[in-house]
Amino acid sequence: MACMKLGSKSEVFHFNQDSTTWLCSSGLPSDVTIEVEDVSFHLHKFPLLSRSKTLENLIEDSSDDEKKMKYEDEKQSSVLTLNDLPGGPKTFLLIAKFCYGVKLEVNSSNIVPLRCAAEYLQMTEEYGEDNLINHTETFLSEVFDTWSDTLKALESCEEVVEFAEELHIVSRCINALASKACTFDKDLFGWPVSTTKDNPFATVIWNGIQTTSTNQDWWHEDVSKLRLPLYRRFILAVESRNPDHERVAGSLVFYAKKHLPLLGRESTFSNGNLYTSAFDPNSDQKILLEEIVDLLPSQKNVVPTKLLLRLLRTSMILKCNPLCLGNLERRIGMQLDQASIEDILIPNMGYSSETLYEIDCVQRILDQFMLMERDQDHDGSEITESGFNEDEDDDDELTGNSRSLTPMTMVANLIDNYLAEVASDVNLKLEKFQSMAATVPDYARAMDDGMYRAIDIYLKAHPWLTDSDRELLCRLMDCQKLSLEASTHAAQNERLPLRFIVQVLFFEQIRLRTSVAGCLYVSDNYNSQTHLSSSITLPESGNIHLLMTGESDRRVVAVDDMRGRVSELEKECLTMKKEIDKLVKTKGVSWNNLCKMFGLGLRLKSKSRGSCASSNDLGSKRVSSMTRIRDVPKGKIQDQENGELVD
Repeated sequence: MACMKLGSKSEVFHFNQDSTTWLCSSGLPSDVTIEVEDVSFHLHKFPLLSRSKTLENLIEDSSDDEKKMKYEDEKQSSVLTLNDLPGGPKTFLLIAKFCYGVKLEVNSSNIVPLRCAAEYLQMTEEYGEDNLINHTETFLSEVFDTWSDTLKALESCEEVVEFAEELHIVSRCINALASKACTFDKDLFGWPVSTTKDNPFATVIWNGIQTTSTNQDWWHEDVSKLRLPLYRRFILAVESRNPDHERVAGSLVFYAKKHLPLLGRESTFSNGNLYTSAFDPNSDQKILLEEIVDLLPSQKNVVPTKLLLRLLRTSMILKCNPLCLGNLERRIGMQLDQASIEDILIPNMGYSSETLYEIDCVQRILDQFMLMERDQDHDGSEITESGFNEDEDDDDELTGNSRSLTPMTMVANLIDNYLAEVASDVNLKLEKFQSMAATVPDYARAMDDGMYRAIDIYLKAHPWLTDSDRELLCRLMDCQKLSLEASTHAAQNERLPLRFIVQVLFFEQIRLRTSVAGCLYVSDNYNSQTHLSSSITLPESGNIHLLMTGESDRRVVAVDDMRGRVSELEKECLTMKKEIDKLVKTKGVSWNNLCKMFGLGLRLKSKSRGSCASSNDLGSKRVSSMTRIRDVPKGKIQDQENGELVD
């Protein structure tokens, strides 16, 4: 710590605790009493008026008043009052020691009040060489050279902020600290970085040299001790000098966590720690939070999304102004793809709220994200429903598609999980559920299993919905995007409308037929390629037996695998057929009515008949070949041309 020693005489001041009085034991009786707040100083006139113009004027005015009055005791001392003196009694004691030439020590903690008091008492060079103003200004220049001393000086400015502002001491301290925070970065020179939070200036050995390492956030904890007005000015000074917004955001986060107790607490229904209007919204924490949100950098991904959602939740508890809430919602919407389901489940704080969670808030955040995505697509390349760019090459399409669809897909999964969590709320209206689900475009969901789960939970919690409302909900998902497990569950779900169940069964049957046809095509293609390669390539006579044995093993494995897949597909087809027959019997719907419900007229039938007729011969051959495959014992293969079994 920087230190300046003044004076050479020994101590002559003594404090009387009973009367809260400072006495000077110089051997001469006191002729002036100076009262500073509730403390009295019994001093002598000459040492004081020889150093201070203000004290000289006060003593002269007091002497003139004494001449006009008659005193019984001529030795009665004058009484002066200095209630507005910066720094109070502690600072005036240092001034008295300086006037008497007594030893005193000036450091970074008392230099600012002492400098302000010297200016208040007009202790200039006209009233003595090397007066107190000159000494304090010289020492201030030394204080600004080091970080710790400057920080202590700035902290002491809070006691005499008005006088320090007039002398520009506050701005000088802030500018000195901001310059050091921006430039004092040893990482630029390849110095080692310390990971010790307790001691950011830990001593380490680097290339045989004893050095001091530092983190980039080494100053966050130090400046968090400042009060909000000074801290705000410091952050603005750092932003004007350093374009690195992550450091500024890190400091703001550290400051918020230290001074906002609610920020570190969970407000959920599960742990019972839910804060309502019992907390005083007019406290200093509300102002502090609004100031921190206003200071946060506007760049994307500078502040973690989890922390932004914590700030939003805390601002709702403290009932901050709508501008603060809107600012946080906009920031969260810019990086909603980084949020988790636990973070966006914000409990509703109001007593008059209908829903358990803040549905409207999440809807506004989602709208902000979709607006940002549309702006990016408009500035760059347009994305079709399939997610590909139609104006560029295939390579550019794939790279651009991955960058654009990844955040959208993550948000789609997040919203599906969120709807599944809030769907059990009986007070959640159908319009809000439908609006949030429809905000996410169809191409963002590769599978609709998450949406099906949310709709199923909502239907279970709202059994009074009409058939038309149920159909509106089911239109939010595409039955062709359901997995096998979801389709199986949907086919047996009595809460779903009949129209949707039939759609699921119909498309599952089409998917099953496509799979069977694909397996048969692959099997025939594999056999034709095997015969073609065997007819073209003729190995040496010594390796013929080895090649025949290996080829036979591969064909046996392929046949066994094909036999298993065909068996599974037949079981699935039989199960689907039973479900459809059961649906027809219970609901009284015929196959013709089912086709009419989906708009499958004669045109589709004629096409299917034509395609079946064109492939009738090939299909019969495949069926016969597959029948023969099942009868072949394991370990043998059947030659397709002559029907003989080969070991």
